[in-house]
Amino acid sequence: MTPQELIAQYGPREAMEYDVVIVGAGPAGLSTAIRLKQLAAESGKEVSVVVLEKGSEPGAHILSGAVMDPIAINELLPNWKADGGPLLQPVTGDEFLFLSETGSKSVPEWLMPMPFHNKGNYVISLGNVVKWMASQAEALGVEIFPGFAAAEVLYDDKGAVKGVATGNVGVGRNGEPHDGFQLGMELHGKYTIFAEGARGHLGKQILAKFNLQEGRDPQSWAIGIKELWEIPADKARPGHVMHTGGWPMMDDTFGGGFLYHLEGNKVTLGFVIGLDYKNPWMSPFEEMQRWKTHPAIRAHLEGGKRISYGARAINNGGLQALPKMVFPGGALVGCDAGTLNASRIKGSHAAIKTGMLAAEAAFAALQAGRQGDELAAYPDAFDKSWLHTELQRTKNFKLWFKKGKLIGNIMTGIEQWLMPKLGMIPPWTLHGTVKDNETLRPAAEMPKIAYPKPDNKLTFDRLSSVFVSNTNHAEDQPIHLTLKDNSVPVNVNLAKYAGPESRYCPAGVYEFVKNEDDTDRLQINAQNCVHCKTCDIKDPTQNIVWVTPEGGGGPNYAGM
Repeated sequence: MTPQELIAQYGPREAMEYDVVIVGAGPAGLSTAIRLKQLAAESGKEVSVVVLEKGSEPGAHILSGAVMDPIAINELLPNWKADGGPLLQPVTGDEFLFLSETGSKSVPEWLMPMPFHNKGNYVISLGNVVKWMASQAEALGVEIFPGFAAAEVLYDDKGAVKGVATGNVGVGRNGEPHDGFQLGMELHGKYTIFAEGARGHLGKQILAKFNLQEGRDPQSWAIGIKELWEIPADKARPGHVMHTGGWPMMDDTFGGGFLYHLEGNKVTLGFVIGLDYKNPWMSPFEEMQRWKTHPAIRAHLEGGKRISYGARAINNGGLQALPKMVFPGGALVGCDAGTLNASRIKGSHAAIKTGMLAAEAAFAALQAGRQGDELAAYPDAFDKSWLHTELQRTKNFKLWFKKGKLIGNIMTGIEQWLMPKLGMIPPWTLHGTVKDNETLRPAAEMPKIAYPKPDNKLTFDRLSSVFVSNTNHAEDQPIHLTLKDNSVPVNVNLAKYAGPESRYCPAGVYEFVKNEDDTDRLQINAQNCVHCKTCDIKDPTQNIVWVTPEGGGGPNYAGM
């Protein structure tokens, strides 16, 4: 049965009414909720706010480096330190290395571009910060529903967004309800704020329905693959922040590594690769594993133990790729809008700030008795904010690297080192025109890449990695990685690109196997999915569509 048939048979769905419905309990969604309640308390007004979170708890699906610039949380929750905010480890030093296959060259600190200076920032677990923010929101009266995946956008009779519906629970893989079946519920809001993170499932639909990307560059993306390690005490350097360029990205592929020392003898590290890469034989997961074998990285990890793993798509299109952030009945905030600063590899401060700005616009609209219109005050305030200025300074970062590493390094030096010293913002603006799914070249034209086998001490395979991400989905539920046309994976992706989904997925979801008659088919191991959204972005024909699984499914990250 289709979801619509289930509603027709078991409906109608229960509906709950709120002033503001927020989709996603990440930093953007929670900052929106907190700011709304702060404004209500300051004015003596009542504002009802609900936050839906598809993870089992706030923070369960949060994945970020992360070095956090506290500028936005200082504005939102100025007493965060006294109130137990888990920003515990100040940055104590920055290091940038250019790697060759066996060696490295350090960039003097005075030559580092502005984005790589982290004095005053904190090495954090963003998941822990989000859990704490959720407790602050609930203390203010925000209702948070974890384990409820927003699966459908609801519209009123004028075409404005009027809320969302959660997915049905207890539906088998065959589409039929089984014991424990529950129909999803509707949450209606005078305004609905989408804060799902990069490539949000519903945000993607909103972008298309209201044509919000018109006149903007296509959004560009990267995949970030991350691990958390516990290391020997004599290797710990709390607060030390390291970034790397160069090897193993020896062609013009955009990519680099990060390694941050947390408190408590822990290291968070990972590798970021632009999803505009050309070689279908590339595996971002394997490139990250290979990167760890470099002597400069290995030295931080030997004798330690990997304790968690995850992956997530990252927006990096820059200011030019930001969509129109409002539409009738709501707004996009944080990475659902694409506000991450790729040059700094930082998005949490941007997420918090956009959430605050959207909340202020929504609160003013509610007090004026409005609903269902466009919150024009939000993009107006964004254009006047320090965040807009910051993104102006770094707007060309990814686009210069699309022209080659040499030009990218030279122009990054000019725009991110020289111009800040002169108090200048780049007067020119580059533009992208090619979408990330359009860049793969036929496999026959590109060199194959031979990756070493994992040693299970420093390097690992995908399945053991998924295991330490604590990923779980109910086996008997509809597959949430859907295909528009079942013939495309074999007839196009395998035939022309050697089946790139089997390599770009960092969780072993996609696997080409032989049928009894020796023909090929794509097997989808949906239970492995870590919700990174890479397949939804990189699939050459956009035939793969990621939809929400049952609420509570997916990774359960700890300390990430």
